[in-house]
Amino acid sequence: MKMTELRPVTDTAAATPAPRKPALPDAQTVTEVQHYTDRLFRFRVTRPPSFRFRAGEFVMIGLMGDNGKPLLRAYSIASPSWEDELEFYSIKVPNGPLTSRLQHIRPGDQIILRPKPVGTLVHDALLPGKRLWFFATGTGIAPFASLLREPETWEKYDQVILTHTCREVGELTYGRELIEDLRTNELYQELFGAGFEKRLHYYPTTTREESHKMGRITDLLRSGEVFEDLGLDPITPEKDRAMICGNLAFNLELKALLEDWELEEGANSDPQTYVVEKAFLD
Repeated sequence: MKMTELRPVTDTAAATPAPRKPALPDAQTVTEVQHYTDRLFRFRVTRPPSFRFRAGEFVMIGLMGDNGKPLLRAYSIASPSWEDELEFYSIKVPNGPLTSRLQHIRPGDQIILRPKPVGTLVHDALLPGKRLWFFATGTGIAPFASLLREPETWEKYDQVILTHTCREVGELTYGRELIEDLRTNELYQELFGAGFEKRLHYYPTTTREESHKMGRITDLLRSGEVFEDLGLDPITPEKDRAMICGNLAFNLELKALLEDWELEEGANSDPQTYVVEKAFLD
């Protein structure tokens, strides 16, 4: 009696792959999300192997809009150029076309990352100097988070000063944790040289909620209080260089103040003594 050959039964429904969700253009995967306040959060994404940028530059990132077209916004890259992932620091705008949705991303989600970084907050736009000032409000600290963790910054300057002005104390958390990590992480000692943290000055202020230091940084600069508090000489064009990133009113006021001290605005094609990022506003 001939035996019938037994064959495995194939479940055609199970073997058919589920329809794939259309991939985003220039997609990268979210690896980490941290919320600081109801207005601020940071997130990290995978970095394409071919992606190169200079510390301080920004890139267009976003999500797909309801109309099927990319919804993009300029974001400074907060991570240093040598890290394997990219970090961004964002504000949450309740009715913002992008941030109202971006604030809900989770690890495993995808975002759009355009491959062409640009910007003026780069070392190439400044003439050589002794001290480098980073002036930031709100999420304007992001490009300086990158520059502070870049070896070139510590090779070019004897001292680096970060000022960060926010409305409330909780909004200073990102910057405070950044500085604490710079001062205690042995990796940075290896990258920048032993004792580099003594060359780093951090000056956080608030304008609404009471804190250790209150006031607008422009007022504190005019009065000389910043220099007195830090034990530093006033700003001069001979030794000081500056970068500005914040809201429009802050940018304009600080530009005028620096120019009163005879600093001149520079660009990638014309290095001078200070630069300001005009591409986006906090």
